[in-house]
Amino acid sequence: MEPATGKSSLFRNILARALIFGVLIMVFRFAYVVTITGESCTLGSFCFFSLPQNLNFIVPGAGVSAIVGNDAVSRSDPRRDLYTSKEWIRAVHFYSSVFQDLISEGLLSPHSKSLCVETPLGQEVFALKEIGVENSIGIFKRAAKPLLVKGEGHQIPFDDNSFDFIFSGGARLDASARPADFASEIARTLKPEGFVVVHVKANDTYSFNSLLDLFSSFNLVKTIDMAGFDSSMPYIREIVLRKDTVILNHGGRKIPNGISGNKCSVPGHKRELVQKAEPLIEEEPLKPWITLKRNINNVKYLPSMVDISFKNRYVYVDVGARSYGSSIGSWFRKQYPKQNKTFHVYAIEADKTFHQQYESKKKTVTLLPYAAWVKNETLRFEINRDPGQEEVDELKDKGRGMGRIQPVKSSGGEVDEIQGFDFAEWLKNTVTESDFVVMKMDVEGTEFDLIPRLFKTGAICLIDEIFLECHYNRWQRCCPGQRSAKYEKTYGQCLQLFTSLRESGVLVHQWW
Repeated sequence: MEPATGKSSLFRNILARALIFGVLIMVFRFAYVVTITGESCTLGSFCFFSLPQNLNFIVPGAGVSAIVGNDAVSRSDPRRDLYTSKEWIRAVHFYSSVFQDLISEGLLSPHSKSLCVETPLGQEVFALKEIGVENSIGIFKRAAKPLLVKGEGHQIPFDDNSFDFIFSGGARLDASARPADFASEIARTLKPEGFVVVHVKANDTYSFNSLLDLFSSFNLVKTIDMAGFDSSMPYIREIVLRKDTVILNHGGRKIPNGISGNKCSVPGHKRELVQKAEPLIEEEPLKPWITLKRNINNVKYLPSMVDISFKNRYVYVDVGARSYGSSIGSWFRKQYPKQNKTFHVYAIEADKTFHQQYESKKKTVTLLPYAAWVKNETLRFEINRDPGQEEVDELKDKGRGMGRIQPVKSSGGEVDEIQGFDFAEWLKNTVTESDFVVMKMDVEGTEFDLIPRLFKTGAICLIDEIFLECHYNRWQRCCPGQRSAKYEKTYGQCLQLFTSLRESGVLVHQWW
């Protein structure tokens, strides 16, 4: 019996080794398929068995499972290789971690009906499903089912109050050409008490408050700064907001923060910018036409200090525009740092001499052929030039210039009758605090009437940045030792006007 027992033991050893060898071959092939080719076991010749449709592969080093060849990704999807790339896995890992943190804080749950807005590849949706938030979908301008359906941030293809949780990553709100519509659509489709989470690049106080203005029907829950997952967005600011239960309707117009009726208080995040502005020229320049012109190189423009992405509209108001080339074409279009934003321009110019130039600019410039004033009334201008003024006008615009508003004297000067309008009230009816508004003002001394009116009406809080030319009895270019008789104000009074504006939190620059 012993020989038989020995043969049986030898047979079992050989069989066990054969089975182990077979298993090693299968494991090697399996590892090759997943880690080298980036495919699933639907390749047939590489696999010895068929896989359940709901099986997840664990990709080494990724930290999350990458579902390939099952319900999440169609086998015929042309982007199949993308779904198993290192970049994809890294993104899914990052968003899974973000969403798991939100779940642990009670801001997201496995039962939340969730939407990811403008996600080109769908990693965010994939990550939500991976951590158990199954009822998730994303939108992008090109559909990629089952992760994405066709839609855009400014036109979300779902009914009102559809979702418990909405996410916007990748700084897509920063890049949106219509951020106000983007925010409005999120507010429309999110349920009351639902949460929205946005990832943005901008990290300054101004842009943060601008974003909060867009989401006026939301309460801030938290903000957190974190490292990104790739070089395109190395820094991320996560902002979590909760939708109010009751939303007040103000006729579609946002009630600006800091403005109540005619009272105005410039918010702190705007006041901070004044501290960073270039210093005012304290001493009266002997050659103002040179000194003030050179000062333009010292100007610290607002968009050079902060991100202006989260604004409803972008508006430039040129008060006393003169010709198109005087400042709109020669300076604002070419030199003002617009951060690739499209500005609508309002040109306010009462002098009929320049009106024809704006006929060909109607698509981008709205001409208001009136005089900016403190109320609606007919005005009479007396055009009295200083000695040599005709030469200055010729050099500046090749046209004449309107004189200051004053009682008509018997000097025989040229007189024009012009319609004036309440500029402050017009501004309040044209823009809101959620718009980005830049104003240049060159009104031949009327600034001493218009600026106080802007404060009195609260309209000053609607303006983000002012370029102001203050008119005073300056030294004459033509006549050394002589001051202009055209204006009564002194340089000291102009300096006081600039100082009071800055002390009130208004970012104003001395212009020429």
